[in-house]
Amino acid sequence: MDKHLLALASTFLIGSAVYGQTSGIVKGKVVDANNNPLSSVTVSIGDKTVRTDHRGHFRLQGVDQNAVIRFTYLGYQTTSVDYVFSSASREVVIKPVVLVSNEQAIDEVEVFGERNKKPKGLEMITRMPLKPSDQIQSISVISNKVIQDQGILTLTDAVRNIPGVTLFGSYGGVKESLSTRGFRGVPVLKNGVRMDSQFQTASGVVDMQGVESIQMIKGSAAVTQGVITDLGNAGGVINVVTKTPNFTNAGEVGVRVGSWGQFRPTFDFQTVLDKKETVAFRMDGAYERSDSFRKGLSANRVYLNPSLAWKPTDRTTITLEGDYFNDNRTPVNSAVNRDTSQSVNALYVIPNNRFLGFNSDNNNTEMKSFMGQINHELTDRWSVRASFATSSYQVDNQSSSVGLIKDKEFKFNTFNRYVGRNTRDDKNKTFQFDLIGKDLYTGGVKHLVQAGVDYRIADATTTNYTATVSGKGIDSYDINERKGVGIDQIDVLGDWTNDLSAVEYIDKNGVKQKGKTVKFTAGEGVRSYYSSIGFMAQDVIEFNKYIKAVLGLRYSEIITKDFVSTGNKKESAWNPMAGFIVTPFENFNIFGSYTNSTNLRSAANRLEDGTTAGPSRTEQFEGGIKSDWLENRLRFNLTYFHIYTSNLTNQAYKPGSSIEETFYFKAGSLLRDGIEAELNGRILENLTVMLGYAYLNARYEDSPSYVNGSAPMNAPKHTANAWVQYVFNQGALRNLSLSAGVYYVGDRPVNEYSLTPNGHGEYYGTEPFNMPAYTTLNAQVGYKWRRFDARVFVNNITNEIGLNSYFRGGFINQIDPRNAAVSLSYKF
Repeated sequence: MDKHLLALASTFLIGSAVYGQTSGIVKGKVVDANNNPLSSVTVSIGDKTVRTDHRGHFRLQGVDQNAVIRFTYLGYQTTSVDYVFSSASREVVIKPVVLVSNEQAIDEVEVFGERNKKPKGLEMITRMPLKPSDQIQSISVISNKVIQDQGILTLTDAVRNIPGVTLFGSYGGVKESLSTRGFRGVPVLKNGVRMDSQFQTASGVVDMQGVESIQMIKGSAAVTQGVITDLGNAGGVINVVTKTPNFTNAGEVGVRVGSWGQFRPTFDFQTVLDKKETVAFRMDGAYERSDSFRKGLSANRVYLNPSLAWKPTDRTTITLEGDYFNDNRTPVNSAVNRDTSQSVNALYVIPNNRFLGFNSDNNNTEMKSFMGQINHELTDRWSVRASFATSSYQVDNQSSSVGLIKDKEFKFNTFNRYVGRNTRDDKNKTFQFDLIGKDLYTGGVKHLVQAGVDYRIADATTTNYTATVSGKGIDSYDINERKGVGIDQIDVLGDWTNDLSAVEYIDKNGVKQKGKTVKFTAGEGVRSYYSSIGFMAQDVIEFNKYIKAVLGLRYSEIITKDFVSTGNKKESAWNPMAGFIVTPFENFNIFGSYTNSTNLRSAANRLEDGTTAGPSRTEQFEGGIKSDWLENRLRFNLTYFHIYTSNLTNQAYKPGSSIEETFYFKAGSLLRDGIEAELNGRILENLTVMLGYAYLNARYEDSPSYVNGSAPMNAPKHTANAWVQYVFNQGALRNLSLSAGVYYVGDRPVNEYSLTPNGHGEYYGTEPFNMPAYTTLNAQVGYKWRRFDARVFVNNITNEIGLNSYFRGGFINQIDPRNAAVSLSYKF
């Protein structure tokens, strides 16, 4: 027995000695020519492969004693390095490996961002350091490459590359309120902080010069964003991430000129401020002025975006950035419906040489924001992230509107014209703190955990102005008190003036006069203020390389100030999240998730029996496929979702009237099902595609307020997008790119199919007509020569007339007809 034990021990010791002589550990760091760390570099020795982390570090275990390390990275020349173990150690640390950029290699940035990397800023809305493919929710990213290649200038033009996302309404061409999955007013954040806290519009007006990427979580984001009353919109949330320093010395200036007098110079400058390369500064900005295809309209804006980054240690990064935006433009209505019924499509698009308003109409939007963020690695496994952001969103809108007059001959071409003014001062603050732990183990199970807290304040004041109209031979009157009078009456099939001083009218003595004046007087501002705090935790549980589970839980508390009773209303909610990811093979994930959102806005509403309505809740089940192909340069995602919103409530009205009762009533449920598919990336080395399709079946159920089976307003069943780019990478046409995109928005109801009064006029009881579907076709041509980049953009080639509307609010707006632009930029 002892002999057998001795033999076994000898064998073990000999094996260990042999192993010690033939295997070991190799580690090091990979940087670029500017000594910036390169992450996700493939490091391989034989059949063993790892990737560098975000600091450029790598570590390979169990490798041969003497061999060759190979480093490969898209856009850089492949490099090989020999290494030798010393006789005294089984561990070797090689000198930093410098990868040289290959100027003829393909740009590393894809249409969805950098491959194998988490998009910068994504953690502001997910709160987890995970790539989109590793999340259990649908996440779409529009990179700066798409913005440049497509010549995108608006948020709407950017998100039309995301399946199922459409413009809900532009409210006179001055806002961009978006919808998806049948939900209106998707919150738009800038670096994690909201701009417009008005829950119905939740708009964003963005200058694309300062945008690094646009990121969207579809579906409920309650675990990370809070209740629906706050940011947890059940349709999703959009985050606009602005540019920050990349610790390099570079710059770019450009100019774009286009149809209708467009002139848009831009600049982007960044530099490293110290020899140790720990402090960097970046400034980008734009100026733009233009007229319009419609006579009498104009716009101008100024945009600035400074930022500073500081790395006091290898483990700490502090980023500060500001954002300033000032935009003036003429509000406009592009069309009217020449019928009193919402069931009749009698849309009449105003000719381009006509404008329904007055030349004094103007909408000024001024936005200012500031953000500070710190990321610090406590250890190799634990890190913290803290951020504070504040924004100011101020709007001063003076605009015109029209109201149909029921003439005796039923021609429906005579309208009253009105003017009005309102302002909004919207201030928002957000603080976030997250503790992240990675590569944690309980037995053989791996964890990525997050625990966080956030605190938000939304403080908005809306002020409506009275409009007092004066003129020769008439008594001054308040335009709001004399309904049906307005400024004047116009025939939309005839001619009219856009100058108040040229308005013709008959005075009280029957004498024809010309010229009216309007004096605006501010009313008492209506203030809304609430604060919210949320505590959350998430855990990504990796059982093995094939199966992961994700758990999350959030507690939200929201306090709303009541400026009438001088009291405060406190409400709270718990929102869980659960899901799984199955990876049958590398880069192919099958996922499923359950999330929910709580709407506390109507929770305190009193029902007829004296009880409170309670919160409405939206539950979502989602599942599908997330996959990467062709060395991660092509992504295909397929998602099915089922969303159920219950316990809706509506204001009660006195029978046969629009006079409000003192109570509310239960309004049934809203069900949404759909499919979304997208294929984004490069099929070939020089052929890029962005293809998407979305189907939505949204309908009311068991509702005394809405017709069962009817869809909510502006919810198209079908939307699709397709964009293809081909780049010549050799021969005489090298660096020439040709692109084309087609975008389809299906028909959608202009209003709710209501059975009872709803406070939005007398449209109830009639089925709304569908706003017609439309398709736009765009094309781009680009050419790069040395440091110059020239592009030509042609939009709406077929001159399609497409309309978006908030119909019951009187807004019908037209997309731009055929137009073209040329841009030229120079990099240094």
